[in-house]
Amino acid sequence: MTIWEAVERQDTEAVRRILTENPSVIDEKDEDGTPVWFLAAKSGNLELVRYIVEYSRASMNTVDAKNRNILHYGAMSGSVPLCRYLVEKVGMDILSGDRDLVTPYQIAWEGKREELLAYFQVKAGAPYEEMYHNPIRRGMFPDPSIVRVGEDYYMVNSSFIFFPCIPISHSRDLVHWEIIGHAITNPAWAKLGGLEGGRGYWAPDISYCDGTFYITATYRLNDTGTIYRRQIVVSSKRPEGPYSEPAYIEEDGIDPSLFHDDDGRHYMLLNRGARILELSSDCRRQISEAKLLYYGDQKRAPEGPHLLHKDGWYYLFLAEGGTGVGHRVSVARSRTLMGDYEPCPYNPIMRQEDGNAGIWRCGHGKPVQTAAGDWYMVYLCGRKLWRDAESGPDVCSMLGRETALDPIRWTGDGWPIVNERKGPSVLQRKPDLVPYTPREAYGMQWVSPREPEEGGVRIEGKRFFLRGSRAPLSDVAACNLCLRRQSDFDFTAEVKMEVPGLAPGQEAGITCYYDENSWVSYALGRDEQGLFLQAKEHIGKETLAHGKTYLPEEAKTVAAAAGDGAARPDEGRPLLALGVRTRGLERQFSASFGAFRCESELLSDVYYLCDEGVSMGKRFTGAMVGMYAYAGESELNVTFADFVYEAL
Repeated sequence: MTIWEAVERQDTEAVRRILTENPSVIDEKDEDGTPVWFLAAKSGNLELVRYIVEYSRASMNTVDAKNRNILHYGAMSGSVPLCRYLVEKVGMDILSGDRDLVTPYQIAWEGKREELLAYFQVKAGAPYEEMYHNPIRRGMFPDPSIVRVGEDYYMVNSSFIFFPCIPISHSRDLVHWEIIGHAITNPAWAKLGGLEGGRGYWAPDISYCDGTFYITATYRLNDTGTIYRRQIVVSSKRPEGPYSEPAYIEEDGIDPSLFHDDDGRHYMLLNRGARILELSSDCRRQISEAKLLYYGDQKRAPEGPHLLHKDGWYYLFLAEGGTGVGHRVSVARSRTLMGDYEPCPYNPIMRQEDGNAGIWRCGHGKPVQTAAGDWYMVYLCGRKLWRDAESGPDVCSMLGRETALDPIRWTGDGWPIVNERKGPSVLQRKPDLVPYTPREAYGMQWVSPREPEEGGVRIEGKRFFLRGSRAPLSDVAACNLCLRRQSDFDFTAEVKMEVPGLAPGQEAGITCYYDENSWVSYALGRDEQGLFLQAKEHIGKETLAHGKTYLPEEAKTVAAAAGDGAARPDEGRPLLALGVRTRGLERQFSASFGAFRCESELLSDVYYLCDEGVSMGKRFTGAMVGMYAYAGESELNVTFADFVYEAL
């Protein structure tokens, strides 16, 4: 009898005999990477599991190919005695997530294991419905900064070269958020034209003082000339804006934040390490030289400084280790603003230590206190998408850096630690705040790479009017696009498009867009044979054009009648419906026009739509999806309507 047969029969004595003769067989795994003894937990047989745990060589750190541990399998059984043993005696965590961020608690909830759910609820301190999932802001929402004013919370995130610049989000429960405005909405103030992907506005900070909201950020230029980085400050009496024209602080560095001290003086902090300089009373002028407060604990890429004055201490929070595997949050403190600062003995207070976890590169955090006195930290993170291929990246950061939230506990000796130093949580108890239902305006989610040309993008309700860009998608001058963040690995997106009157070489359609160096498109074009649909992949400096599918003759008549781009479905003229279906790295485009239906060939590996995909420029933004039109040297106006994005 093999160990597999003995476990399948739940024969504890047979397992004992086999392991006595050959202890190493406990480490055997099946073709899916599942350890043999995990199947014992899945059966719910406590006697068998207890023997394996206490008498075999099995390591309780073992995980399967999906990063699931023994408790995941125990939860599948629904056995309360078994799971209680694994939790209370073995020390397994009901909130540990696998590669897909699935926890044992979620397995019990999805399996409707009521008795087990009742036990897990006691251990978690809340029923499953009152837990939240990280990340709380999905898709490209990196470098979060947060401030509370009364019962309201406001957060800003990096926007890079996308316009409008620096989204401002609002919440009342710290979990559900909506974009309410942007820090820069005037195209003349944005100054994004000609900037490469990944440049633009980095690591903003939002603060509030004496009735005024302040937002500061780094304005990152291309690596030409002699100035690469400038700091901007804008202000408004209203959190959503409009904000003032940016004031420039000509101090080199990145990741600025503002600190308003109790004596009414205002300061800016920025890297390397944490340097500090004083600002004027309106925060628009630098009035002192920058001085180094503290370089950091780990001392690799110290950035993202934030100051908190609490209980007679100045606490200095830093992001360190670079925005990758080593990213972390550390803290130091001083009795006086100018130091000296002592490092926290518990550093790093936030870091992902598990290289196989589904959430990684966690850092760049800022604390916030609720009105009830509880403390939380927002910080950036990323979700992993694994790729099995001989060349290219093993892990794809397709969604960019996102925003996570975890509780802070202050130790008896006055130090903050995040999520008990367990790293990022996958599932966490909701803050004790009134539930909040966002009502984000439809138009707030849309952005363009760089400010559009005058009249290039206009949104009215759920209708989009695009004037074709003079430059193709592969050019930094292409700006008349209308995009939204990709917030899920699996999703569908659909939009209707009036069939425009196209000249040869012009095109209009949908795109999965990362930057000018990485995109996929599915568009309507024209050649001597007529109107056609075609998928294209742009990877680095090369564009791969796939086969053409020609539309029926009816489309020619509709296109010829296209006027100013104001067609509506009720006018009786059919619209071209375009869609994309995404599963991880797969893209399948589709189109319909009246009775006509077609699909593109399956694009099975769009790995280049991620940070690691192409070694060109600054790549830490995130994939997007939306609409575009390319006109070339002629005119082209295209109407889209009813864009729908749905997670799968």
